[in-house]
Amino acid sequence: MARASARLVRNAPGDFYVDDSCIDCAMCRLLAPAVFRRDDGVGLSVVGRQPRADGERLRASMALVSCPTSSIGTADKGFARAAAHALPDPVEEGVFFCGYASEKSYGASSYLVVRDGGNVLVDSPRAAAPLMDRIGELGGVRFMFLSHKDDVADHAKYAARFGCDRIMHGDDGAARLGVEHVLEGHAEVRLGVDLVAIPLPGHTRGSMALLYRDRFLFTGDHVWGEDDGTLEASRSVAWYSWAKQAESMARLLDYTFEWVLPGHGSPLRADSPQQMRAKVEALVDRMRDGRRA
Repeated sequence: MARASARLVRNAPGDFYVDDSCIDCAMCRLLAPAVFRRDDGVGLSVVGRQPRADGERLRASMALVSCPTSSIGTADKGFARAAAHALPDPVEEGVFFCGYASEKSYGASSYLVVRDGGNVLVDSPRAAAPLMDRIGELGGVRFMFLSHKDDVADHAKYAARFGCDRIMHGDDGAARLGVEHVLEGHAEVRLGVDLVAIPLPGHTRGSMALLYRDRFLFTGDHVWGEDDGTLEASRSVAWYSWAKQAESMARLLDYTFEWVLPGHGSPLRADSPQQMRAKVEALVDRMRDGRRA
C-alpha cells in the first residue's frame, strides 16, 4: 500500500498521491495522463493535478490498481471497485490494454487480443483476480505470446488458469520456462491467418514482435512511441546488441501496420500505414547514423 508519510512533495495537493516507492514505469501516465505526469526533478511519476470529474477519478483509480509497486494512494475509495473491473481497457478493434502491471517485469504493459481464432495475451500482466476474471468473461486465452524474457511476469499462472499455449523464442530461455511452443531462428512464423511472429534480436537475443491483422504491432521493448509522435529505441537498453537491433528495426519496413503497442513506452497510432512506414524509416536512419543513445 502507498504510504501517505512517504508522499512525494511534487504531488499536487489533494486526495491522490504517489509515494517514494515509484519506479517510474509510466503505467499511471498511460492510463490517466490527465492526472499523472513525470517530474524530471525527481525522475518519478507524480500527480500533476487532481482529478476534476468522475471520468478522471475512474482513470486515476485504474492507474492505482495497475501500479506494480502500489505506489499510488488516495483517500477517495469511491471508484476502487469500478476501476478494478474496468480493465482490460479497450484500444481498438478487439485489442485491449491490460493494466495490472507486475513489478517482476518492471511495470511492463501487456495486451489482450480478442479474436475468432482464439484470444491472445501478449506478455504477462500481474495475476490479479479481477483481471483474470474479466479476461475469462471475454473468452479466456488460447495463446500467450511472450515477446522476450524480461516481460514474462506471471505467465505460468495465466497458463494454469486458462490452459493456453505459450509462444516464445528459444534464444530467450523459453524451454527453461516450460513454454509449449518454442520458436527458433530468424524467419517469421505465421501463427494464424491474422497473426505473424517476427524475430527482432537486439533488445534481447530472442526478442520478437507480434503482428495482428497487418494493423497492430506488439513490440515488447524493441521500439515504442514518443509524445512528439516519433518512434524511439535506445542503445542503453539494448541488452544483447545495438547493431542487431538496428538491423531488426530495418526489417520492420517489410511489414504493414498502423499501431505500435510496446511493453515499455507509449503506444503510437499513425494515421495510415504509409505514415507509420515513414516513422520507421526515420528511426532506422537515426539508428544507423548513431543518433540514438
